[in-house]
Amino acid sequence: MERMPFDGTAFGPRELLVTGIPSAVYHDGGALEFGPDGMLYAGTGDATDGPLAQDPASLAGKILRMTPDGRPPGDNPFPGSLVFSLGHRNVQGLAFDSRDRLWASEYGANAWDELNLVQPGGNHGWPQVEGRGGDGEFVQPAAQWPVEEASPSGIAIVDDVIHMAALRGERLWQIPISGEGVGEPVATLEDAHGRLRTPEPAPDGSLWVTTSNRDGRGEPAAGDDRILRVALS
Repeated sequence: MERMPFDGTAFGPRELLVTGIPSAVYHDGGALEFGPDGMLYAGTGDATDGPLAQDPASLAGKILRMTPDGRPPGDNPFPGSLVFSLGHRNVQGLAFDSRDRLWASEYGANAWDELNLVQPGGNHGWPQVEGRGGDGEFVQPAAQWPVEEASPSGIAIVDDVIHMAALRGERLWQIPISGEGVGEPVATLEDAHGRLRTPEPAPDGSLWVTTSNRDGRGEPAAGDDRILRVALS
């Protein structure tokens, strides 16, 4: 993991922050989000080696929490480690709600994609469990979808509604946060713009959403790829 200063016109020298994150052709995660605590959170994938997600000594299949300089904070759940949570297959999106709680979207394998309310030090189950299960041994997803309806990418939270972009599902899911869980998910933009990659709150109160139809898996239309502006009621 690297960082580069930006002065408004150009990037400065690259600075290496974190090494040792396993990588592969697939399942590399990559979501980044600064939390309200000033710490940087990073989602990683299992690098196609599922057991690494359960190995606390590996940075694969984890959500990491670090200082802006890439160091483990003293109050992380595993002393001296960047690991914040484990048991993840491929974390795609990270966002914080109004209660400063961290939510994450995650690619499943063949059955279930997940939306997780992340627990510090929590084990979210992969590869022993995909979706809900485990008889209480693991943190349960707040919501799950068949992979053909989601294959989620980024998430954004506006007024405690989670907006989750779906690649294979070709829709934008809106999921209201309700207490310790979520309400009924509602699909929007369904089959209207192809694969959706990243939602981001815009300064005017709308939502920017990027399409991802030129990634080798979509069917590009004229003008793809695009940034969509979605009005929020």
